Amino acid sequence: MTTQTSVPPGASTHECSYCGQPFSHEEYLILHRGLEHGNELTDDEVSAFHEAYEEETEEMRLFRLKVLAVLVLVYFGFLFTYSIVA
Repeated sequence: MTTQTSVPPGASTHECSYCGQPFSHEEYLILHRGLEHGNELTDDEVSAFHEAYEEETEEMRLFRLKVLAVLVLVYFGFLFTYSIVA
């Protein structure tokens, strides 16, 4: 399953050497190669994929914690507002 990507005109592109799909960031290209072309990668490309995947995983974990904190704050904000009004 290949997702179609597009890069704005005039922007630098990073093209996949396996399928020719363009990406606007090299990190996206590295993740694409690891997910779509994992069996064809060299050892250096595999290690670059693992590093990029770990970074992405850590960023997602941090994002989820921030979203959880915001939801808790909103929940208690509504709870305190309701207790004051009612």
